[in-house]
Amino acid sequence: MILWTSAEIAEATSGRATHDFTVSGVSIDTRSLQAGDLFVALKDVRDGHEFIPAAMAAGGGGVLCESAADDVKAVIVPDVAKALEALGIYARNSRKALRIGVTGSVGKTSVKDALAVMLSAFGASHKSIKSFNNHIGVPITLATVPEAADFAVFEMGMNHTGEMAGLTELVQPQIALINNVVGAHLANFKNIEAIADAKAEIITGITEGGTLILNGDNDQTIRIRAQAEKHDVKILTFGHSDKDDVCIVSTNSHAAGGNVRLRVGKQQIDVTLMIPGEHWFMNAAACMAVALAAELPLRKAAMALRKIVPAPGRGDTHALEIDGKHVTLIDESYNANPTSMRAAFSAAALRPGRKLALLGDMFELGADELDLHRGLAEPLIEAGFERVFVAGECMRMLMGAMPQPMRGGWSSKPQSLLTKLKGELLDGDIVLIKGSNASGVGGVVAQLKGMASNAL
Repeated sequence: MILWTSAEIAEATSGRATHDFTVSGVSIDTRSLQAGDLFVALKDVRDGHEFIPAAMAAGGGGVLCESAADDVKAVIVPDVAKALEALGIYARNSRKALRIGVTGSVGKTSVKDALAVMLSAFGASHKSIKSFNNHIGVPITLATVPEAADFAVFEMGMNHTGEMAGLTELVQPQIALINNVVGAHLANFKNIEAIADAKAEIITGITEGGTLILNGDNDQTIRIRAQAEKHDVKILTFGHSDKDDVCIVSTNSHAAGGNVRLRVGKQQIDVTLMIPGEHWFMNAAACMAVALAAELPLRKAAMALRKIVPAPGRGDTHALEIDGKHVTLIDESYNANPTSMRAAFSAAALRPGRKLALLGDMFELGADELDLHRGLAEPLIEAGFERVFVAGECMRMLMGAMPQPMRGGWSSKPQSLLTKLKGELLDGDIVLIKGSNASGVGGVVAQLKGMASNAL
């Protein structure tokens, strides 16, 4: 599939094509570049121009750069970062896809992925890969929207004031969803109200007459709604109140998923999920609010949500045999904050078997970070965890807050706890591993998978 021709790239970026070529994708990293990709030579910690030979050797279809050797298929521009944005804007203006922007403190990647699954039942859907949600990832997602796409779902993140305003101006979503506002990134904000204001910046880019979807259960929704009412946008809410446009009427949870009955507008809609956790009922309600905003057939949308599966590092499970013991590993190693920690504990509690956890530090929580780590003790107890291993300076606070029998061990590095964890495994155990990405708990997941004698 041809995504761009060199002539189109040159037109979009006001650049100069050195050769005629076509590309089928866009990449900024030679390690993940696929044959046929346009390599964008960004200047960051390393200058991407140094990797142009590697990109071409890997089968790159062409390069977007500021200078290149004569034999390199390239579009030459004065500023690569600005050119990438221009390419994304050109795609936004020339593609037919309905644009949906997703932000929130917790769960935006999961909701983005779920939306892409749901929307694919109605046409070709495109989405941000992984967590491409910043000033580089969002333009890449725009620039890779195929001409045939009917829907494009953009994950949009921020960790400081003004960042969301720039992203929403790029995307200009027709539908925007603020999944929730909780105390993530508090290290960069005065308080949670400041986080809400920063998330609310997404409103400024919504197209005229577009729709803003808000979490009716969230304490910050009143604040955000007041800002939205100053703009020409429709407002829909989802939650547990009869006043919500998508209302959760009843739920039933089990280890393999659950069922949620919704009132969507005036219709009663039942959704079956094959992914466990109470938080997924709210995610499903958010998705159905998007279906309502997009005027899609609601029952068909609900049926499509049955196909949702957890993304790697976000609750995916692995049946492993380690030293002759059969255990279930729940991989939540991609990221963590107090809200997502509690959700992971509750989801694990639905599974039969003894529960163990290895938890890494949660980052960017600000002045209250020690109390927030200490506060995980009670939800761990409520979820029935028997042994908990913790890694990192902040997690030391949790160790002291737990009852003595729960304390599996502490270390500054999660890998140092692997031997202790292995030594306590019993047949049938459920093992949850969760922490912020930078805490290093993902390495323990990889090691456990590597030492398993077989995957069941």
